[in-house]
Amino acid sequence: MHSMAKSTTLTVRVPAEMKRSLEELAKATGRSQGWLTLDAVQRYLTVESWQVAEIRQALDEADAGDFATDEEVDATFERLGAGASRH
Repeated sequence: MHSMAKSTTLTVRVPAEMKRSLEELAKATGRSQGWLTLDAVQRYLTVESWQVAEIRQALDEADAGDFATDEEVDATFERLGAGASRH
């Protein structure tokens, strides 16, 4: 899952309870604390990068005046079962 090509060291201070939880999880899963930490950081970066990209795209669309029409919004509410009671 993780590529160790050209790795570097990152030092992070964490609360003692978080460290204990990491130790317990490592023991329970048979994974190293380093592997679990790397996995957690990779998952975080994946989700956050996706979210930031989506926000940037939405801002670009808004800046370009690319908004949904009232009819498109109503149709979406209707499709989702919310009805057109937003007015």
